[in-house]
Amino acid sequence: MFVLGLTGSIGMGKSETAKMFRRLGVPVYDADAAVHALQAPGGAALPAIEAAFPGVVRDGVLDRTALRDRVVGDPAALRRLEGIIHPLVGRRQRAFLAGAARRRTPLVLVDVPLLFETNGEARCDAAAVVSAPYPIQRARVLARPNMDARTFARILGQQVPDGIKRQRADFVIPSGLGRRHALSCARRIAKLCRQRIGHVWPPRGRPRRRPPRHPSRRPVHARSRS
Repeated sequence: MFVLGLTGSIGMGKSETAKMFRRLGVPVYDADAAVHALQAPGGAALPAIEAAFPGVVRDGVLDRTALRDRVVGDPAALRRLEGIIHPLVGRRQRAFLAGAARRRTPLVLVDVPLLFETNGEARCDAAAVVSAPYPIQRARVLARPNMDARTFARILGQQVPDGIKRQRADFVIPSGLGRRHALSCARRIAKLCRQRIGHVWPPRGRPRRRPPRHPSRRPVHARSRS
């Protein structure tokens, strides 16, 4: 089974691209959806979140805006939150991969916003990044409710820069050229990856960090660099 990681900075169109892979018949693990489930009323993460950040859970419901305000721009607070969420999300991801392997699925996609920030690419056979020019990214993000330029800048400051992500990725999917172009890229990537043999699942020992890419070997849209 070949495990393809999908990532992209805020506002790049990663979630829409993941939907394209679903329409192409690729099973998708959505890390964001897993986090939302863990933080929903009755979610497994709520007691630990309330203990670490008193007042953000009210009547059994997480105030996401209040939690975001507590962790954005505070590295120590963010690490506390990640220490609660990441092990639970990882458990769900492993269950997803184990189930797909039992069904002999040739290709799966793991949609992880912080793939490079958490060394998640070491647990993938290849990584794809969704990217768009900064003006498009900024316009998309600032059109969201409860978002302003200052919050956008703080979030960007906690993410690996887009240029570095594109260097580290095996594939780049441009989302600023229209849905048809992005879908064409996704289709070519899925076709190529289905023809490959995966090596990261089942896991063997601790994940190893992937070697850095040579600066002259830039990612090619929807084509392998190996």
